[in-house]
Amino acid sequence: MSEEQAGKPLPAAVAAAWERVERARHPQRPYPMDLIGRIFTDFSEIHGDRRFGDDEAVACGMARLAMPDGTTQEVLVIGIRKGGTTKEKVRRNFGMPNPEGYRKALRAMKLAEKFNRPVIAIIDVTAAYPGIGAEERGQGEAIARNLLEMSRLKVPTISVITGEGGSGGALGLALADRVLILETAVYSVIPPEGAAAIMWRDAGQKQFAAAALRITAPEVANLGCVDGIIPEPPGGIYTDPEAGAIVLGDTIRRHLAELKAMPLDLLIATRRNKFRNLAQFYTETPPQPRQTTPEEASSRI
Repeated sequence: MSEEQAGKPLPAAVAAAWERVERARHPQRPYPMDLIGRIFTDFSEIHGDRRFGDDEAVACGMARLAMPDGTTQEVLVIGIRKGGTTKEKVRRNFGMPNPEGYRKALRAMKLAEKFNRPVIAIIDVTAAYPGIGAEERGQGEAIARNLLEMSRLKVPTISVITGEGGSGGALGLALADRVLILETAVYSVIPPEGAAAIMWRDAGQKQFAAAALRITAPEVANLGCVDGIIPEPPGGIYTDPEAGAIVLGDTIRRHLAELKAMPLDLLIATRRNKFRNLAQFYTETPPQPRQTTPEEASSRI
């Protein structure tokens, strides 16, 4: 924060936005793999991208999900691993995926498509790793390829932002039929510190950047970037992870049942139209966006 603002109280809107960021980053907040362990059973991990290596920041595996009607649904689950101890955090790159992490996730999604298993991604990531090695191995291409392939997967897809949904790091796993967000999670195009460094050349302005980015759950829901907000226990999911996981699991089951009931052509066309119509803002009468028909979506698969 600048010297002029040091010691001055933050405006209410700014303070509220930054409080959401701090709650999304709370050290006791359950990580994606914690939630996966509470919701799914028989998780069998898939390793490696078959190109470079196995990114330990991304976990992919087949699992089982108990449905309300008493049946068991085979699914693919993708989660971000951040690590608990310092050694684990270093080994998992503090939960920031490399290109091989996104390529591993895509390989697993293609396997799920082959065996007709829905894809469920649990996301809590600050950003994709911006290191030199990651860029040399095609970080941008890996994320872009995931966006393309996820737009035409022939199975239902659900992504849930459970903490931070940062930039392309989250979007590379979140082009889904249903994008959901926990009540105190955030979803942004860039972390507040990065935005402040670019806009004000001062990362200390992060609180104002958080407010300007409109990254809280209600704000991104109003923008149409997510399809639903999942309530948390009073005080946040970190106060009662078990209760929070129950609500999250029930929400996933409800949305999955709805998606499975949709014809495949309609499912893919609806997914594509949703993302094509995001971020369209007009001050005059807007042109009508062209809609993808189920027949067109089917012909492009």
